[in-house]
Amino acid sequence: MPTDPDHKDAAVTLGTQMGENGIKLIYGGGHVGLMGLIADATLAANGQVIGIIPGHLHDIEVSHEKLTELHVVDSMHVRKEKMFQMADAFAVLPGGLGTLDETFEMVTWRQLRLHDKPIILVNYKNYWQPLLDLIAHMIDAGFAQEETWQYFQVVEHLDDIIPTLLSAPETTISPDITKF
Repeated sequence: MPTDPDHKDAAVTLGTQMGENGIKLIYGGGHVGLMGLIADATLAANGQVIGIIPGHLHDIEVSHEKLTELHVVDSMHVRKEKMFQMADAFAVLPGGLGTLDETFEMVTWRQLRLHDKPIILVNYKNYWQPLLDLIAHMIDAGFAQEETWQYFQVVEHLDDIIPTLLSAPETTISPDITKF
């Protein structure tokens, strides 16, 4: 769990907002960490929560047992693929290596024009600023194009997530999962 308790409060706030607005949470299926808090808050606000967890994590009792649906899959790769297929958009709160892995995969797939689903990076308390600085450095050094900024949106406040999602343009790319 994060050392700053505000991040826990942010997770609960986002989950509550999702449940109250009828936005279904699709996530990795665990009951621990910030994602477990978001799931609990979404459920408490009468929302739907779908978890997708690989069998090896389910077997060691990490899975959340009170979800609307829980899918146990064969691998981490299948988990990310299924989460991608089921999700209409992605909101990225502060997180660790798993969060970076999932985020970069979604951004990279968007860069490759495999999808155009909204990706919202929530720069809560400037958590993602070093990443944003790195992306700017990559662009300045010629390793990424200026259009990289178009693959995701950055919001600073939790209250901006849902309005940003609701105002996102309709997707025009129908993902062909065989290309992933």
